Amino acid sequence: MIVIRNCSGFDELEACVQLQIETWGYDDSDVIPRKAFLVGQKIGGQVIGAFDTDLPGASPDGSPESLVGFTMSLPGVKTESEKPRPYLHSHMLAVRDSYRNRGLGAQLKLKQRLEALSRNIRLMEWTFDPLEIKNAHLNIHKLGAIVRCYHVNFYGVSSSRLQGGLPTDRLVAEWHLDSRRVVATLEGRPRAPFTIQERIQVPASIYQWKASDVHRERAMAVQLENRRKFQEAFSRGFAVLGFVRDTEGNGIFELGSPTQTEMD
Repeated sequence: MIVIRNCSGFDELEACVQLQIETWGYDDSDVIPRKAFLVGQKIGGQVIGAFDTDLPGASPDGSPESLVGFTMSLPGVKTESEKPRPYLHSHMLAVRDSYRNRGLGAQLKLKQRLEALSRNIRLMEWTFDPLEIKNAHLNIHKLGAIVRCYHVNFYGVSSSRLQGGLPTDRLVAEWHLDSRRVVATLEGRPRAPFTIQERIQVPASIYQWKASDVHRERAMAVQLENRRKFQEAFSRGFAVLGFVRDTEGNGIFELGSPTQTEMD
């Protein structure tokens, strides 16, 4: 049985740190320490864990040893308009390897959403790698986020083995938590239709290319070409509004003109 709840205490926060290292393979220069998790939680962020209570020695509501996933967010303020508004930046989500593909990532995001809405926070954002097909499928197809921003080499050099030595390019997911689009997505109802103006494909082989010294240049070529396409599309006012996977496992971003419906 998996219990999703707020993490508490030093031991549970330290368990998040260790799962972070296990997931990304960070060295000391990139690891977010326990103190940062604690401070983020204290100033209005979130540290939410997934606990497997069926593991030996686990308590009915979980324990540090039974942590199998977590998500961490930090509070922020949007100042583009005359009236500043709070939002949450979801900085990190990890699920232990043996627990992946069970929907735990989505469960953690949904817990984040409910907790944010309980405080009248209506927007959450996070960055994700444009070459990660599974993440794009979760963020756009399952959760209903939209994307209108591309950052080049956002974090600089990363020690993460998942990055494959490539620049840390990132898309910014906007999750308008109580918008009609998101509510329809989460309830399994059709979203508002849109005209697809642009399609940007990520080949299913990208994971093998990134992990291979021989084929890494192919991954870099895809990253550079897709970077150009995203930047041009966003400069024309388009947004990522859909994401699909074809029969060969390739990921396809679908871009069109966003309406206020996507945010309201």
